[in-house]
Amino acid sequence: MRQGMVVAACSAMLVAGMAAAASRAQVGGQAASPPAKAECRFADGKTIHVDYSSPRMRGRKIFGGLVSYGEVWRAGANEATTLVIDADVNIGGKTVPAGSYTLFVLPKEDGWTLIVSKDTGEWGIPYPGEADDFVRVPMKVSKLDSPVENFTIAFDHDGGACTLKMGWATTQASAQISEKK
Repeated sequence: MRQGMVVAACSAMLVAGMAAAASRAQVGGQAASPPAKAECRFADGKTIHVDYSSPRMRGRKIFGGLVSYGEVWRAGANEATTLVIDADVNIGGKTVPAGSYTLFVLPKEDGWTLIVSKDTGEWGIPYPGEADDFVRVPMKVSKLDSPVENFTIAFDHDGGACTLKMGWATTQASAQISEKK
């Protein structure tokens, strides 16, 4: 009996180690989807912070290919993309209180939707479902002049607002976030 428990424990550790190695898969000596961060600071010092993994295009068709239109996408790779805000904000005219959330997007050929999920701490997939959505807001979508190899989340700061921008391949999607006063 004791030997069986040892074998089971060793097997569990091996599986966990293989999963961790897979999450750090490398392409050409570099992480396939390295961790990345984006942050925007309001005038009063309060912040919006995003942690995500940045996959590479590597010659693949991204939107309508690797990322299917009409299906919720984790907005990155590996672990779920997290949004941490330390102030109440407006996203697309909807109030989101200070706290930690998970970001997803629903890309479609004719427009994107930003999804702020209450569910946190999960792996990037599967999407937990609409019941856990805090808000869904439309994103402004534009075509980029030249392809972007690395999926990127960034912020533009203008006045009292931060514009969340997601860019990859030849597509950029954005949503305005302003501090609720």
